[in-house]
Amino acid sequence: MFANLKKIWLLRDLRGRILMTIALLAIYRILSHIPLPGVNETELRNFFTNNDLFNLIDLFSGGGLRNFSIVLVGVSPYITSSIIFQLLTIVVPSLEQLQKEGEYGRQKITQYTRLATIPLGIIQTFGTLLLLKSQGVISSWSAFDLVTMLLVATAGTLLLMWLGELISESGLGNGISLIIAVGILARLPASIKNTVDLMGIRIFDGRLNFDDFRPEQAL
Repeated sequence: MFANLKKIWLLRDLRGRILMTIALLAIYRILSHIPLPGVNETELRNFFTNNDLFNLIDLFSGGGLRNFSIVLVGVSPYITSSIIFQLLTIVVPSLEQLQKEGEYGRQKITQYTRLATIPLGIIQTFGTLLLLKSQGVISSWSAFDLVTMLLVATAGTLLLMWLGELISESGLGNGISLIIAVGILARLPASIKNTVDLMGIRIFDGRLNFDDFRPEQAL
């Protein structure tokens, strides 16, 4: 196995693609820890402690939601836009014809998908902000604060979309899929810890202690 990895590493082009992928994914992880202004961090922690659904959503955002970062909604607006246009190519004749025009048609549909990501990002960010505000996570905002958060979070989504496309073109694999996968893996240890704490399992001297475990808590 290590011999094969060494051979792969010695291939200059492949090594460059691997390093490019790692670098772009590292940038994504840094972005997920740059916070937006205007959040009550204590209320934010309490909100996620008591909300299993949003913990699951946060798992797919790679911690961007929990950290209230500039990539708050991740790549989900882009994915939503992609799904919408995949369905539209079935029911809209002009788009169906465009899809059949080869590389040119695919590029045009990709362009439409990118453009549609902008309003979808604004809508999804606004909905997320409203929900967090209703839970007391965001105390108040001025019109300037709201516009700033919407623009910055939407720009964060577009930046992730661009990073994903760079990975697909110059790195290894599908960039958007890798961004989602890395986000899930980054949140996995914390999710496992939360599950263990919920079940009341404790580790003492290398041994598991189930004294606090209650079956009904795990349901």
